[in-house]
Amino acid sequence: MIRTQIFAAALSAVALCACMPKGSSDPWTGYGPKPPLPKPQSALIPTVGTPKVVGWGAGEAPRAPAGFTVTRYAEGLDHPRWLYVLPNGDVLVAESSTEPSEADKTNQGIKGFFQKHLMKSVGSAKPSPNKIFLLRDADGDGVAESRMLFAQGLKQPFGMTLVGPTLYVANSDGVVSFPYADGQTSETGTGQKVFDLPGGPINHHWTKNVVASPDKTKLYVTVGSNSNVGENGLENETGRAAIWEYDIATAKTRIFASGIRNPNGLDFEPTTHALWTVSNERDEIGNDLPPDFLTSVKDGGFYGWPWSYWGQNVDVRAKPANPQMVAKATAPDFGLGAHSAALGLAFYTGAAFPASYRGGAFIGEHGSWNRNPLNGYQVVFIPFANGQPQNAPVGFLTGFLDRRNRIQGRPVGVAVDRTGALLVADDVGGIVWRVTPTPAGAK
Repeated sequence: MIRTQIFAAALSAVALCACMPKGSSDPWTGYGPKPPLPKPQSALIPTVGTPKVVGWGAGEAPRAPAGFTVTRYAEGLDHPRWLYVLPNGDVLVAESSTEPSEADKTNQGIKGFFQKHLMKSVGSAKPSPNKIFLLRDADGDGVAESRMLFAQGLKQPFGMTLVGPTLYVANSDGVVSFPYADGQTSETGTGQKVFDLPGGPINHHWTKNVVASPDKTKLYVTVGSNSNVGENGLENETGRAAIWEYDIATAKTRIFASGIRNPNGLDFEPTTHALWTVSNERDEIGNDLPPDFLTSVKDGGFYGWPWSYWGQNVDVRAKPANPQMVAKATAPDFGLGAHSAALGLAFYTGAAFPASYRGGAFIGEHGSWNRNPLNGYQVVFIPFANGQPQNAPVGFLTGFLDRRNRIQGRPVGVAVDRTGALLVADDVGGIVWRVTPTPAGAK
């Protein structure tokens, strides 16, 4: 305890003269198809912080725009991260959390000290629950009255997708499958291995998502980088910072796209059926640089990491330099602000929301711990037209930070349920929120 206090005091003294300059106070800085990119900045002390976690009081909820109502679909969950809506309306929620690795160099030093402290304060740095629960709203009142343990003993489960009678689950080291029948409420065992993915011992970005192609012939899986910008050694980045493709019929795998530092959310745009993802970008070159992003994913595309960002903007920290790869880098389609920690992605394909929401993208921004001022901590809506994002982002679900910038919750996965409502997993609050249009005549 005394060592921690001395370390914090010393850090505060140094930080007075060595901190990164503050970022913009405009919450929409870094959003849009061509966001301005300031010059990279560096400092002896990286921007780090530990916002206090206060949680939600009775009756409290995030805020949605006028005309919408926010309710608690389910609560009392243990770090719910990701959601999947089954065809019969049941909702699967994966409970998992970070388990820091001593082999990860990014967990060392000043940045690592604060990162570990924040993870502990938000209930993330602990043994992962490694469970999937099934939530059922049998009476249709918008509240899941049943919560059943669906699967357990998994390894940091995250993404889930159903193809026919097979449910696929992305663990932190590979994809497993379970047999599934309509209405089923539990699985036995820990699943049959389908294919391996890069995992430990470092496994810096451990969250792995899986989706099925619209024709159900292929799976697409996200794998984050093993570091911020290669500092754990490029030999430990093989197969990472990439989206993998798995052919269900042949069981063959390949890297579909690469150079994406930490992709998580995956979904198919409903008019073009193109694959899109959101990704977290790199740290420690400025509070406003580079933006996290939303982008279409091209077969064979390379998106810059670790050698460049937003196209050909070179990151001089990546060693050795690789100008040939920089020249190949594709710029993303739409910026989401620096350090917003964009994780969840769901295109709105329901019919309950007003027409202006149809086909647009909801994005769960987990929120920054390494930006001043804080950024993210909201669900953003990006309208789409003709298969492309439009430059009018909307803070659709806000209030995850209170007026004193204390954390009440952090949104992660987003999904559209069978009725057209939006579901949001809040891992700090232990809640799945449900957003619906307010009924006519309701006060």
